[in-house]
Amino acid sequence: MESIITNEETLDSFDIEHIDLVALLWQTGYLTFDKKILNFDDTYLYKLKVPNREIQKSLNELFLNYLTNQTTETLINQKSIYDSISKDIQNLKTTLSSLFVSIPYNNYVKNELSHYEGYYATVVFTYLVSLGFECITEDATNKGRIDLTIKLPNRIVIIEFKVDIIESALKQIKERKYYEKYMDDKRDIFIIGICFSSEDKNITEFEFEKIKK
Repeated sequence: MESIITNEETLDSFDIEHIDLVALLWQTGYLTFDKKILNFDDTYLYKLKVPNREIQKSLNELFLNYLTNQTTETLINQKSIYDSISKDIQNLKTTLSSLFVSIPYNNYVKNELSHYEGYYATVVFTYLVSLGFECITEDATNKGRIDLTIKLPNRIVIIEFKVDIIESALKQIKERKYYEKYMDDKRDIFIIGICFSSEDKNITEFEFEKIKK
């Protein structure tokens, strides 16, 4: 939904018996223009985006209610996790541990997912974004890429993931000074290092620290 590319015909279409989802979301204001793209045949395509966080939250609730009928439960989870990240980060470990415990063992059968940090990062990213949090994966800096950045009104949270590595994930953030990208931001900055076990398929190490400006 945040990077749809479509043409003018789709945006202008309105067939009540065959409603195009992209056209419907654009015409109702859930999607807006991001930029105009010149196509190879000299026609134009349009990249769309969700206008703001408020509309993204509304859109998430709309889909959740329509597809799963679990809006109320999801909103409760959202508040719980928001409180964890914005107030007491230590509680986030319990929340994420419960998340990975809930993933069925057969998801790992005949594959090597549990050995890759990208898998764990993707699960956490998808979970947080589905709850309406503003997240950036592979957040580029001049010294590397932050695995996951979470932006809240009161703080910025930088997370590094590791799998089956004794070396502290927090240590890498400090050594590469990923947090320097946000030092001009008025919000507090917290860094979190999370290590997973490919055998247990869950968190084995969870460290965090507040960066002093």
